[in-house]
Amino acid sequence: MKNQFFTLLLCAVLFPLGLSAQERNAYGAVKGEPDVHLSMELTSKYMWRGIEYGTSPVVFPCLSYGKGGFAAYAMGGYATNGSHSEVDLGLSYTWKTFTLAFNDYYYPTAVGEGDRYFNFKSRETGHWMEMTLGWAPEKLPLWVLLSTYVGGADKNLDGDQAFSSYAEIGTYYDFLNDHRLSLAVGTALNKGFYTDYAHGLNVVNIDLRYTYNAKIGEWTLPLSAAWIINPFREKSYLTFSAVISF
Repeated sequence: MKNQFFTLLLCAVLFPLGLSAQERNAYGAVKGEPDVHLSMELTSKYMWRGIEYGTSPVVFPCLSYGKGGFAAYAMGGYATNGSHSEVDLGLSYTWKTFTLAFNDYYYPTAVGEGDRYFNFKSRETGHWMEMTLGWAPEKLPLWVLLSTYVGGADKNLDGDQAFSSYAEIGTYYDFLNDHRLSLAVGTALNKGFYTDYAHGLNVVNIDLRYTYNAKIGEWTLPLSAAWIINPFREKSYLTFSAVISF
């Protein structure tokens, strides 16, 4: 459930900070041209919408493809001490400033023997299926995200589908060509996953992030540091991430 630019950038793909939403889609792929990326991200603390995963640094290998407004990705997430693992797949389509996406998040057990990837039974599956709608206006430093789980393991306290929903609004400021400062605020909209299925509307994610595209010869190495607060859980985190992309 990795979240970056309005949570659709699930693979950390290299792209210049100055490109507009119409020049590239949410995955950094140039519209109208096939674009395949391999990437690897290392983060000191895996945070997703204000929630922490694992107890050690996490590595994210990713393969992504984009053509026209369409994009697809496959990503893994593996804690260095084995405390967390996941396999994510997703499809998205960008039209002008809007992006509609479907994501499937899957969480195997630590050794992968206590579950079955192809088990999609509602009350047994380890899959979490999500639909998102993002909006990023071309001429404003702004993004808006709406997300709802539409199937899988997202069950409320009565065992029924919870349809856990989340809304996020963010802004950013680019300076000195390769630097970006961004701020995002995310809110749980109902009694769902983000609030332990017991509480309704709550702010669950405040993400203040600095990103720097370090130049190493012909390579660009995105580095970021983030201060993340979850007011609902009264938790605060400082994280650091680095990305290698091919």
